[in-house]
Amino acid sequence: MTLLLILLVGGIIGWLASILMRTDAQQGIFLNIVVGVVGAVIAGVLVNPLLGGAPITSGAFDILSLFTSFLGAVILLALVNLFRRGSVR
Repeated sequence: MTLLLILLVGGIIGWLASILMRTDAQQGIFLNIVVGVVGAVIAGVLVNPLLGGAPITSGAFDILSLFTSFLGAVILLALVNLFRRGSVR
């Protein structure tokens, strides 16, 4: 059940991050899920030591964990855009 919630919330977080970074037209549902879950892992490594809390991949679904996972997804998309286009957006 937790894995299903991680995939569902990760997909929503990835979709919101792709809208913010203007890559939504290039991505489908599968890539949104991947961006959300990998962004949550990045958040667990980079963002959580700064802000505290836990990423959604640990099973925590509070506001702070959702926010840090969203930040991780935005960081991931910024890095992908930087390497693909040469700019963050």
